[in-house]
Amino acid sequence: MFEEMNAYAVVVEQSSLNKASKLLNLSQPALSRKIAKLEEELGVKLFNRRGKRLELTSPGRFVYTFALEQRQRQIRFLQKLSQYKNEGGTELTLGASLTTIQTTLPTLVEAFMNKHPHTELKLLTGKTHEIVGFVRDKKADAGIVGSAIEEPGLSCIPLFDDHLELVVPAGHPLTAQSGMIGMADLQSLPMITFSKGTWYRRLTDELFQLSGIMPDIRMEIDSFEAIVRLLPTCKAAALLPKSYLRSELLLDNGLVALYIPELKETRRTTCLIYSETAEHGPAARQWIGETRASFAGYRMV
Repeated sequence: MFEEMNAYAVVVEQSSLNKASKLLNLSQPALSRKIAKLEEELGVKLFNRRGKRLELTSPGRFVYTFALEQRQRQIRFLQKLSQYKNEGGTELTLGASLTTIQTTLPTLVEAFMNKHPHTELKLLTGKTHEIVGFVRDKKADAGIVGSAIEEPGLSCIPLFDDHLELVVPAGHPLTAQSGMIGMADLQSLPMITFSKGTWYRRLTDELFQLSGIMPDIRMEIDSFEAIVRLLPTCKAAALLPKSYLRSELLLDNGLVALYIPELKETRRTTCLIYSETAEHGPAARQWIGETRASFAGYRMV
């Protein structure tokens, strides 16, 4: 039926069997037979014929809309098929947790897209267990998560270790403190933390409880970027992952990262996960291979 639908759409657009037949490189009788066949198969009348003039019926307008949608789908299908044949630009669906979206993923995606600019990238977000589900159910080709996982049928490749660091504005009293800074120095300290219910908030709350301290929590925010921007204004401190604290980010925002030995205990491993049984396309294979290679032998401590 596709050929008839396409021919019908051209007739509608040209408002003339004669003009449409020339565009389609068909004789006018052959084109008329295609339209008649389509009307017979659909069981509706598509045109009212007023001499040489064609007027669309109500069903005809509906069928024309469908014909346009079908034409666009076929174009996208042929384009995608051509990409797969040439392995030049294919679709890649990634899953990532909130943490990795704000820390690890941007740099990885930028490097990958610079190398493979024709890849059509899609991103699914969620909590770690949701990302695992996306990859397991083959809704995502691969995932980047902030912890090691054990799931039958999935490969989990450790990329690097990360831990929290204390971040304060330049000129904060703690920057001038002599000697080693410890968790006790966070007692009653004005701080910005993540919102309750997030992984990082649970981690910091457990850390505060174990250390027997109670900081002065001024704000609760879910965004790394927002926290970084607000620290100088609020003259507050925050605990943020080392992987996020690039030197240029600290410099641009007038911040300083301070070392606290106890924060080494907040170490977590960022991992690449992917299905062992999925038939990965070219882009997925490239992503998995290049991501593994970029972290080969590298561990952040």
